Parts: sequence; C-alpha cells; structure tokens
Amino acid sequence: MGTHNHSLLIVDDSRMSRMMLNRLIADLRPDWRITEAASGAEALEMIERDPPTLVSLDVNMPGMSGLETAGRIRLHSPDIRVVICTANIQDYVRQAAEKAGVHFVSKPITPESVARMVAFFEE
Repeated sequence: MGTHNHSLLIVDDSRMSRMMLNRLIADLRPDWRITEAASGAEALEMIERDPPTLVSLDVNMPGMSGLETAGRIRLHSPDIRVVICTANIQDYVRQAAEKAGVHFVSKPITPESVARMVAFFEE
C-alpha cells in the first residue's frame, strides 16, 4: 500500500482522549492528516463535507453513540475504514461492531493499542 495519504477523523467527546490519540498516531504516521470531532453528529457533518479515509470512534458519547455513528458511516461511506476505540468492551458491543463491519480497539489508549489501530487501517 505504501505511504497512502490517509486522513483520519478522531471522534471522542473527551478532549484528552482526542489529544492522546492524535499525538500517538502523528508520531507513528506523521504524513497522515488528522482532524477531530467531539460528537457523532459533528463527525457525520465533517464526513459529508470532506470524507476522511479513516475514522476512530469512541462508543460512549452524549447524543449519538459511536456504534450508531459507525452504522451511519458504513451506510453512506462504506469505503471509510472505521475503528471503535472504547473502554466498553462488553460482548454485545463487540458483536454489534463486528456486524457493522467495524474493527475494535480497546482503551486505555496506549502506544500498543494505537499501533494495532494503525495496522488495521493499513491492512
């Protein structure tokens, strides 16, 4: 795949989480363009305007959940790769994510979990 110019949208209601993800991914892939959204609704608006190639989604957000957001992204932009990044690792969440064709990375956000996310994005 080489150095495909990826653009990543990080969706998380926690500013701290977004900053950590942004920094860790930027360390690994300095050529990626990274944007951030604080909610599912904001993410969907941004995707409509300027679709990224990749999306990282938190599950538990006020308003629209990450799973619902993922479902809508898959519906309208099936070629965007979506990763759910969450501490909420219950089976039903994992199953819902897999059914939606979404990959799963567990929080806490660590260099290891981010490396796994990047590896999936580049598969």
